[in-house]
Amino acid sequence: MRFRNFLARSMAGRYGTDQLNRALNFATLVFLVLSLFIGRSGVGSLIWLLALAGLVWGSFRTFSRNIPKRRRENEAYLGLTRNLRDRFRGARDRFRQRRDYRFFRCPSCRTWLRVPRGKGKLNITCRQCGERFTRST
Repeated sequence: MRFRNFLARSMAGRYGTDQLNRALNFATLVFLVLSLFIGRSGVGSLIWLLALAGLVWGSFRTFSRNIPKRRRENEAYLGLTRNLRDRFRGARDRFRQRRDYRFFRCPSCRTWLRVPRGKGKLNITCRQCGERFTRST
């Protein structure tokens, strides 16, 4: 219990972790594993140095007291990775709904369209561009 109080007191006024720190930790882990497999070659040493740099930068961000600057860094990271995160989130949602729905892409505008399964052949109208096409569900 005393150690927990010590940690809470030491982190008071510090930034802590956010999405950018989690990405840095993941990249650090990947670089460390890669450096283990590559070995002591020049490339392996470079990858190990990248892992070390990620660890130092992540630790610096976690213990920083400059909270507004760390928030701006995180917002910039989130802005840069928004499209990628949205794609993964959409793929995850489609995967979770695969039992009840079929998903088709509009041939014209490439928008994902959701159609109930087991309805036979349907005329599908895209809600974005109005394109009509027929698919079997």
